[in-house]
Amino acid sequence: MPMPGLFLLMLLLAGACSHAAAAPLFNELEVLEVELTGPIDSVFRSRKEPRDFPFVLRVDGRELPVSVRLRGKSRLDHCRFPPLRLGFDPTGVGETVFAGQGELKLVTHCINSNAGETNLLEEYLAYRIFNLLSDYSYRVRLLHMSYIDTDGRLDRDAHSRYAFVIEPTEQLAARLHAEPLQLPAVSKVRLDAQQAALVYVFQYLVGNTDWSLVAPLDSKVCCHNGKLVGSNEKIFYVPYDFDQSGIVNASYARPHPEVRLPNVRARRYRGYCTDQDVLRAAIRHLNSAWAQIMGLVGDTPGLSERDAERTVDYLMGYFEKADNEEKLLGKFEKKCLGR
Repeated sequence: MPMPGLFLLMLLLAGACSHAAAAPLFNELEVLEVELTGPIDSVFRSRKEPRDFPFVLRVDGRELPVSVRLRGKSRLDHCRFPPLRLGFDPTGVGETVFAGQGELKLVTHCINSNAGETNLLEEYLAYRIFNLLSDYSYRVRLLHMSYIDTDGRLDRDAHSRYAFVIEPTEQLAARLHAEPLQLPAVSKVRLDAQQAALVYVFQYLVGNTDWSLVAPLDSKVCCHNGKLVGSNEKIFYVPYDFDQSGIVNASYARPHPEVRLPNVRARRYRGYCTDQDVLRAAIRHLNSAWAQIMGLVGDTPGLSERDAERTVDYLMGYFEKADNEEKLLGKFEKKCLGR
């Protein structure tokens, strides 16, 4: 494995990120220039009772009617510019890049500052890293948004920012010839062992403790910050929502209370106890992807050189530990859940 200094060199290399233009939206990675016009301040003031508002989305010279409403849970409490849900009229998208879309989750910059935008780009990067590791992952598309508030109350610092949309679960499942599942719980023996192990190690890599294979407190459906899809009698856990992770290090982020960590940059393994050979294979899979992962850091649009170097240093904290495979396996075995 390369020495740390060479990781910085990877920032100068182009990552293997391009895909053939085979289908709209999630089959390409080029940043989309998008303009969203509507009563943004009214949307923000609907936090207690979110509802749909009519907007116009402009892309590639076309104007598309969309509905916009607030979404999210903890981010509604913390974000000055909270995440949104875009609703498309299937008859109004034509042959645009949004063809075939119904509802899309839009992840926004949360805080009207460069730091807030950096956090967004780092969360986008977390999704892209897991895309490298598993097909059972949510694809994302980066947008450069121009927001026009017809209420005339939007902060100047929020007029032009990056955002990204997340592949809907139904599209993910269709892409993988799988079926979305809504279960109150999932038995560990029904989980695809390889996918589960990849999730465990990936979450440790990005320093995320805000996930679980049980239902969140406000839901009767498993799982916390992850969706289940079924294929060939196996269940695959697909993670999402990484704003509380160490790689992002948002100002409002706090470690999961159960883990008793000083901050989100400190890592804690929260995977379930599993076969060591399967876990070893997951570690080796991550190690084999290190160059592509570091290439993604350098390829992330809008990420400054300083922030990219900081992200590389954080990821190096994992790869340095992974050099001693047996020691890392032993640490995971000691901390694993459900023994």
